Amino acid sequence: MTTSAICEGSSSRQPIAKPSVANGRRPKLADYERERTGFTWESVRRELAGGPPNAMNMARIVVDRHADTAPDRPALRLLDRDMRTTEIDYGTLRAQTNRFANLLRDLGIPAGEVVASLLGRIPALYTTALGALKNRDLFCPLFTAFGPEPLYQRLRLAKTRVLVTTPALYRHKIAQLREGLPALEHVLLSGGTSDEEPPEGCLALERLLAETDDHFELPPTSEEDPALLHFTSGTTGQPKAAVHTHAAILTQYASSRWVLDLSPDDRFWCTADPGWVTGTVYGILGPLAVGVTLVADSEPFDPRRWYRILESERIGVWYTTPTAIRMLMRAGDELPRGFDLSALRHAASVGEPLNPEAVTWGLQALGLPFHDTWWQTETGAIMIANYPAMDIRPGSMGRPLPGVEAAIVRRVGARAEPIAEPGVAGELALRTGWPSMFRAYLEEPERYSRCFADGWYLSGDLARRDADGYFWFIGRGDDLIKTSGHLIGPFEVENLILEQEGVAEVGVIGKPDPVAGEIVKAFVSLKPGFTGDESMRRSLLALARKRLGPAVAPKELEFRDRLPKTRSGKILRRLLRAEETGEPVGDLSTLDDS
Repeated sequence: MTTSAICEGSSSRQPIAKPSVANGRRPKLADYERERTGFTWESVRRELAGGPPNAMNMARIVVDRHADTAPDRPALRLLDRDMRTTEIDYGTLRAQTNRFANLLRDLGIPAGEVVASLLGRIPALYTTALGALKNRDLFCPLFTAFGPEPLYQRLRLAKTRVLVTTPALYRHKIAQLREGLPALEHVLLSGGTSDEEPPEGCLALERLLAETDDHFELPPTSEEDPALLHFTSGTTGQPKAAVHTHAAILTQYASSRWVLDLSPDDRFWCTADPGWVTGTVYGILGPLAVGVTLVADSEPFDPRRWYRILESERIGVWYTTPTAIRMLMRAGDELPRGFDLSALRHAASVGEPLNPEAVTWGLQALGLPFHDTWWQTETGAIMIANYPAMDIRPGSMGRPLPGVEAAIVRRVGARAEPIAEPGVAGELALRTGWPSMFRAYLEEPERYSRCFADGWYLSGDLARRDADGYFWFIGRGDDLIKTSGHLIGPFEVENLILEQEGVAEVGVIGKPDPVAGEIVKAFVSLKPGFTGDESMRRSLLALARKRLGPAVAPKELEFRDRLPKTRSGKILRRLLRAEETGEPVGDLSTLDDS
């Protein structure tokens, strides 16, 4: 397999040394090798869940454990459009989630049913998620930007018994689906005026909660009891429903401490949408298990507003996406200098590979680099990361979480053979058995079994491992470009072009060619003040040929004012390919924005 290789002398590829102390605090995972050598998941289990038979319940670990010792500590700070804050402490969160769990029992919802949310970052989101977990139901978040059809698919497949949403979302997206969803017994609406009657077949959530007891006895909970149902579709195919159990909280907690470096006195901001897996795992569960104060914003991306939140909320740790970072870069280096960001001590990225220049831009503009992380809906938590105490190699995914064994494997028929040599491309695989590993695809056992071979979970991502154990992303298997006998990962080609002055965004695809099979084509969006003329086009192509070699460099380059993206900002290579080939693109609203 041949893949592109970016010049090692590039300034954005130089390792970034990390200080042993940041803002007066030493990172949790100060000695990576020592922790990996002596680590067992049993040690985390004893820390979080020693004691009564309900100890493994996610909601007990996330809420009640802290409410017992620090009920007045703020758990949530939720910002509305006008930057007004609703603060909810751990004691209040326990009471509200107890009320929701009791409400489920009053409605006749037993353990094991699916409770879905179609909500933004409002109090009802957290009450629903954690209250459902207390009743040992499966919490299933849904993306509010979905149209009726993808929502129907997911609600039907999950046999959803309870849905919590808002009056507006119900009217526009759910009401028309009710007749085709016989399993959906209860729709609970959050918001609206106090004297407003809900539509027929719906119930007013806050009104019911006010009338419900705030004491709830947690039932005995096994770590293998189902807890979460996350839909993921990737870039192709029908949605998959990944099932996770209460044991997932062990990995979510450990990764929140070691990768995000969280402590109970932190204010933490995860910008992921609550309709996707990151918005649940690191927008609710993992950080609250540590005991932090979560900050959440109700509004979409706006550079000035985001910097204002970092300043006014005194955010210590920030988890965002490469697309958001690139949009901040596009807004310029001067904007952040007008804000006091001195509280920020750690910043990390999720959702797609982080380009090297985004890492170094963070250091230049914000005073600290962004740390890339890798995981999937199926893994349930961060698996590979750049840690606060570890030197960053820009463009690298980092190294595996303690307790997680990662390898590069070669598929040979139904077998998976680990590749021992460093620098060789193959499929990224994880040794099975970590606590947050998904346990099933709902009603698709054969699809689930195809994800495993010889004791490895096969991620479908192509990567390589260097001699020091750092992993480097190459691309999704279905994104690879096959040209003249070479397999090329679009990510490294995009990185090379993104390093050039004036380039804001890049999408690289394989364009059908009768001779080569495919040729590499790049779509480029420029920063304000730069012109996509013939001179710029030739300059970028020539540089790519020089740095990547003629077999890997783009043969064509097209300038676009904007590149097509998902709602969370991932570049839609699928749509770019469809424009070139004329193939049908399908429903883009179903793409995974986690």
